[in-house]
Amino acid sequence: MADPSTYRPPAGTIPTSPGVYRFRDADERVIYVGKAKNLRQRLSNYFQDLSVLHERTRRMVTTAARVEWTVVGTEVEALTLEYTWIKEYDPRFNVKFRDDKSYPFLAVTMGEKVPRVHITRRPRAKGDRTFGPYPQVGAIRETLDLMLRVFPVRSCSAGVYRRAERSGRPCLLGFIGKCSAPCVGDISEEDHRRLAERFSDFMAGNTAAYTKDIERRMREAAAAMDYETAASLRDDLQALNKVMEKNSVVLSDATDADLLGLVQDELGASVQVFHVRGGRIRGQRGWTAEILDESEPEDLIERALTTLYAEGSAPREVLVPVLPRDVEQVRGMLGAGVDLRVPRRGEKKDLLGTVTKNAEEALRLHRLRRTGDLTSRTKALEDLGEALDLAEPPLRIECYDISHSQGTNVVGSQVVFEDGLPRKSEYRRYSVHGAAARDDTASMYDVILRRMRHHLDPPEPAVDEQGAPRRFAYPPSLLLVDGGPPQVAAAQRALDDLGITDVALAGIAKRLEEIWLPGEEYPVILPRTSEALFLVQRLRDEAHRFAITYHRSKRGRAMQASALDGIAGLGAARRRALLDRFVTVSAIREAEPEQLEEVDGIGPALAARISAALRSDQGSAPAEADGAADPEAIGLSIDMATGEILDPAPGGDAQEPRPDPEGAPGDR
Repeated sequence: MADPSTYRPPAGTIPTSPGVYRFRDADERVIYVGKAKNLRQRLSNYFQDLSVLHERTRRMVTTAARVEWTVVGTEVEALTLEYTWIKEYDPRFNVKFRDDKSYPFLAVTMGEKVPRVHITRRPRAKGDRTFGPYPQVGAIRETLDLMLRVFPVRSCSAGVYRRAERSGRPCLLGFIGKCSAPCVGDISEEDHRRLAERFSDFMAGNTAAYTKDIERRMREAAAAMDYETAASLRDDLQALNKVMEKNSVVLSDATDADLLGLVQDELGASVQVFHVRGGRIRGQRGWTAEILDESEPEDLIERALTTLYAEGSAPREVLVPVLPRDVEQVRGMLGAGVDLRVPRRGEKKDLLGTVTKNAEEALRLHRLRRTGDLTSRTKALEDLGEALDLAEPPLRIECYDISHSQGTNVVGSQVVFEDGLPRKSEYRRYSVHGAAARDDTASMYDVILRRMRHHLDPPEPAVDEQGAPRRFAYPPSLLLVDGGPPQVAAAQRALDDLGITDVALAGIAKRLEEIWLPGEEYPVILPRTSEALFLVQRLRDEAHRFAITYHRSKRGRAMQASALDGIAGLGAARRRALLDRFVTVSAIREAEPEQLEEVDGIGPALAARISAALRSDQGSAPAEADGAADPEAIGLSIDMATGEILDPAPGGDAQEPRPDPEGAPGDR
């Protein structure tokens, strides 16, 4: 626990301008991002006596190790930069509104030569007209199917459209009347664009003109005794009425508005949004958030508005239960034409009450999930820390496993859990070669040694493109290895060789699920129903899954490898020509260079190179048949009982762990 006074900056060094500040912990992780109209005044509030600070604020400032700030020109710039950094750094003490999916929209690509209507979850492209969001993709598919009956706009992909153009035949939708088939000239591009505009106009809420026109044409057809046309128009009218029923009128005027409802308790908050377009509810979405600071409703509404509109446009009205604390800068972000206000009476206030009821229900469900999820994760970490006699719960756990096939294609895996949840972006893979691939203990020693070297001496650059430290350099609170005493002893030897004493180590054995600690004669037995045991098992299983997936991939590549691969100047065409002439690699190896020159594209220099490479490979094959060199041949001794890699034998030097041949940051 840090003392805030140790990193408090002198008051005179803090500017009084608007800006954004970041608190970082001892490992340089950003744990909190905030904005301020006056940086000096705002930051001074964090360095008061700890007894007067809110519990959540006290936890944040005692976790932090330093604070930094960035000065901006205006408060709106500060709001935008704060939002950007929260998305980038994902700080643990900030309120972050989350939903579990991206919502589907109905889009009409008016920017294309031949407009297309389709369902998308991606951001709107230039020139598109979008409608939604819709809560379920099934609802939008049914709406689109009904609309294409009346407005048969093209809905096919570019590839299908070009194929129909070349063949001169429309796709299935063209045959059944749900596409006007501009691909084969059944409708001109100008008429098709007008049809797409009518589709968009109807979806935007201008429905009366189209329904009245269809009713008029239906009556005229019936009067002329053209009953088949009248029946078709009747079906079109029913389809449009069904679409309008799905988007029921909630406001008497053709209002375009977003209504935000907010409910919060001491631990969490829920925001629900109704998207009303043309007086109809076109979509609904919502978020829940864990509250880890002193956020009030005004702050949460500001955060929700920033999440909604920092990267998109707002409708003409935005109705909220309370105005944000910095209302003017939020209005500046929304734009001059947007009316941000709290409805006081009438149907808009009633509708906002409905939105708030939805938020209450969402928070109730979130409480139920939170009770089962957050409580169990917290208890698991606390129980594990207590069982292993750790000073505090292990917030970052790294688990390692080794996978191979009879000693070949040996790989290691590293999975990372933070706060009891997997951090898949932190996973790493290791290729193990040479003496380190002799057995599981040597491989475990090699993997742990390489990983912890990255912690002690991070490769350049130690920061990413945004200047943030690379997470791979962070130390774990607990190293967990898959195995019993031999694997634990090998991992402990790696830590001892690097002089690391502040990282806890344990191993989990598969047979009886015992937890083995370094140097202990007896294992730690966790209760069978313990949350800590469930967490450790999940870590072990995830490490095993990740290792065996990489091993299978590497083994598959090895099975497809050829002795001809890697010979300079011998490409795919020349390899194919050699195999067509000699059939097998053995025959190529036995051939003289003069015989190789008879193959098209093979000159004297290349023939000599091929012959030398294949015969050299044949000579070294027996020594490497098991995928690893003899450790005694390079002066390396391994104690098979304990898994320790011993001092070099007389006359030899211990082999340094090889660098990762894969080359990719995630393939270690």
